[in-house]
Amino acid sequence: MDALALEKKAQRNAELRERLMQLKKERNAIILAHFYQRPEIQEVADFIGDSFGLAQKAKETDADVILFCGVHFMGESAKILNPQKTVIIPDERAGCPMADMVNVDGLRKLKAQHPNAKVVAYINTSADVKAETYICCTSSNAKKVIESLDTDEIIWVPDKNLGHYVSQFTDKKMIIWEGYCNTHDQLSVEDIMTLKQQHPEAVVVVHPECRPEVVSLADYVGSTTGILKYCRESSHKEFIIGTEDGTRYMLEKDSPEKTFIFASKYLVCPNMKVNNLKKCVEALENMKPEIFVPQDVADAARASLERMLEVAPG
Repeated sequence: MDALALEKKAQRNAELRERLMQLKKERNAIILAHFYQRPEIQEVADFIGDSFGLAQKAKETDADVILFCGVHFMGESAKILNPQKTVIIPDERAGCPMADMVNVDGLRKLKAQHPNAKVVAYINTSADVKAETYICCTSSNAKKVIESLDTDEIIWVPDKNLGHYVSQFTDKKMIIWEGYCNTHDQLSVEDIMTLKQQHPEAVVVVHPECRPEVVSLADYVGSTTGILKYCRESSHKEFIIGTEDGTRYMLEKDSPEKTFIFASKYLVCPNMKVNNLKKCVEALENMKPEIFVPQDVADAARASLERMLEVAPG
């Protein structure tokens, strides 16, 4: 039965892929997918990337429609950068708990308490929060963004773990919000040490959204794109991976001869995984769920995103 079920699933996915390609052509659409998406979505994407790469690609595309396979704030960023284009997502329930941990009222109060500070917001934030922000950043360009600012005081939102990591590379005062990524934050020292004992030759690579004590154990710390590049170019053959399980697809595609051991079975973002091929097809058939951002919010948020792209164009 298992073999039959797998065969039926493969046949159904093939039918969905064919329909998706037909719709993409009809709609003049581009499919953008985050590295944490299901493998079958990464397989059909025109571009796969982390939040920085996807923001760049959304800005550059000449497609009329952007099907954004990620979470809601990513679709918002694409819409903000492309106000004349239609941006749709497969499932509007694909939110981000970390983005929800920071709110406009709280941020405004913090800004009032620190009037000389500039707000740096991780791109993993809502459009409303970006509108209250001087400049956005991602895990791949955060250090460069912070050092570009002519201020000695930074309000950092929302990820405390990434904020702590970045604070080690700057003399600026960092006022750090207490948010975190539910997926990365649960990775523990015990998880890493247990696997290191079992695989003493393995190289440990982790995302800076992990806890500081976990990051301190890593041989390499970097964004998702950074991790993929490091593992692809490294001469090592065995890696303990401290980031979301969706990266397995590209890691194994890039380096099929290498072994990747994920540091915990819980490194899965349920919000990223709500998207699937059927929902992608339905989104392009019905042209919804569509992303809308009020113009005043979009204009303010766009300034913070464009400052980021100017400072760190790639």
